[in-house]
Amino acid sequence: MASKSPSILIVDDDPGFREFLRLFLEKEGYRVSLARDGKEALSRLEEVNPDLILLDLRMPEMGGLEFLEHLRRQGNETPVIVITAYASLDSAVKAKKEGAYDYLPKPFRLEDLRRKLKEALKSSAPREEITGEFMGIIGRSPAMRRLFSLLPKIARAESNVLITGESGTGKELVARAIHRLSPRRDKPFVVVNCAGIPATLLESELFGYRAGAFTGAKYDKPGLFARAHGGTIFLDEIGDLPPDLQVKLLRVVEYKTFTPLGSSQEVQVDVRIISATNRDLEEEVREGRFREDLYFRLNVLSVHLPPLRERREDIPLLVQHFLEKYSRKMGKSGLGISDYALKALMEYDFPGNVRELENIIERSVALESGPLILPETLTLRPGRRKSQDFSVELPPEGLDLEAFLARVEMGLLRQALERTGGRKEEAARLLKLSPRSFRYRLQKYRLE
Repeated sequence: MASKSPSILIVDDDPGFREFLRLFLEKEGYRVSLARDGKEALSRLEEVNPDLILLDLRMPEMGGLEFLEHLRRQGNETPVIVITAYASLDSAVKAKKEGAYDYLPKPFRLEDLRRKLKEALKSSAPREEITGEFMGIIGRSPAMRRLFSLLPKIARAESNVLITGESGTGKELVARAIHRLSPRRDKPFVVVNCAGIPATLLESELFGYRAGAFTGAKYDKPGLFARAHGGTIFLDEIGDLPPDLQVKLLRVVEYKTFTPLGSSQEVQVDVRIISATNRDLEEEVREGRFREDLYFRLNVLSVHLPPLRERREDIPLLVQHFLEKYSRKMGKSGLGISDYALKALMEYDFPGNVRELENIIERSVALESGPLILPETLTLRPGRRKSQDFSVELPPEGLDLEAFLARVEMGLLRQALERTGGRKEEAARLLKLSPRSFRYRLQKYRLE
């Protein structure tokens, strides 16, 4: 099947110029969408999902620079070429600063536009695909790419979010990214570790207290919910919240009000709640340890972070990221990692996930005196190597072993090709095969 031609969104308030550009671009083979100004363009982005945007600077409702600012804050890295009759060095610098790919003043030659379009589209892979980093989160695996595309959409909503995943998978990083991409980005982001504060203190920490509320309360103290007013509060390890506080939190979620200790006056608060847990909250609800009504109020939008052992293809990228971070910090620039050490990490199960990998690399950088981190410098927990066992129960009636092994082999070949986007050499490396052996198997099973 032929691939679709690139899609271009034209944002310009001049209907005649819009139509001229549309006719020219369609003749060049592009798919074209139109918007009168930045406001209309923002509303059309999800529907259109363009590969490139041609943008005027001077427009009513929302001008080009304001549109660019909104676009980049949403995490949208679509390349933008600014076209304007108000050409000046100042406007060009501002457009570049807000993230424009290039700048083309009117009048321009069509050949110049044609060239710039090709250049911009050639470099239009999203930044996270090139660098593997999005809002401080590292990964190129399919699961992480899905997460990167989901986060801006979740951020734009005002609904509460529940982030699930094992300890060390990066739940706070995701919560911070949602806040930074949201309309509340300029307001507070307040973190509460529900498991790290003693239950006897947690209520006063969350909701504050009035002077005289208890012995030692000599003055009023605002709680963390009051500090987060207008912004986002991140309730980490929400599954550890005591039952009596679950009731009080439910009232905050439903009515946006709470009562400080020692006060009879309710306080109104405007916060978005992002919660996180490494527990199975549905199981906690079934066992009666977590309120069902609170669970549904917190879990309006959900994000699940897979453990590192389920996205092993991200390990080399994370290793490189942490190597650069701690090499700079410890003044050991140019430090690398040996192939054998990297192989050991790829075969390790990482019960502590990304946090454990970071600790391993930090310690290795500190201890390594040579130019490469070697396997003996790594501190891996014994017995946590990736299992290589593959057992299948033999059915009572027996099975056709050759046919069964062929199905398994075909399935793995297809998975490798899907994971690498059809790139055969990379797929062969995933299966530890030579390119020649990989091609032989494709031909054998007619998977070419």
